[in-house]
Amino acid sequence: MSSGLHHPLLSIAPAKLRPTQLTVGRAEVAGKRAEWEKLGRKRRKELIQAHWFPGVLGPKQRVYIVDHHHLGLALLEEGVNSVPVMIQRDFSWLEPDVFWRTMEFNRWAHPYDQHGTRTDYTAIPASLADMADDPYRTLAARVRTAGGCAKDATPYAEFLWADFYRRRLKLPGGKVGAKALQQALLLAHSHDTAYLPGWSGLIE
Repeated sequence: MSSGLHHPLLSIAPAKLRPTQLTVGRAEVAGKRAEWEKLGRKRRKELIQAHWFPGVLGPKQRVYIVDHHHLGLALLEEGVNSVPVMIQRDFSWLEPDVFWRTMEFNRWAHPYDQHGTRTDYTAIPASLADMADDPYRTLAARVRTAGGCAKDATPYAEFLWADFYRRRLKLPGGKVGAKALQQALLLAHSHDTAYLPGWSGLIE
């Protein structure tokens, strides 16, 4: 067993990064692309330098990111050549099945699809570009941005919120409209969501 790394900070093309989840909120990705397009060359460089991606080295020396999937996909679609990746652990010597079980044990993998259904590890796509859209993940992010809940360090916190909303609200056409957001914000402060990370309702 050998780490094979002399320095944990790597520069890697977004197209070569491997995801550790099946879905993203595509509307979130579009929003990040819109923000990127407003920036000048200097600010773009500063943004990339300030947002390194936490990663894990997996089988065949492939690099798997464990956070910032939305930003990674946005930068991929914007044609960015490389991004900084900070390697957290080297699991390159593990067999694929053991690798994924270890990743999930460390809460570095989320094998659930856009319906909130548990999948096999093999369903996790090989490219950021192949992640499916989960509009409820977008809804959860917008609820947090609107003050419905606090940002929480719990891994995959917004996926837990997304799963709650998936059971309670319908999103016609997979779109997050003003009415859906208003309903979601009301639910966010209710006791029904008190078990979710970042809940900011009132205890009576």
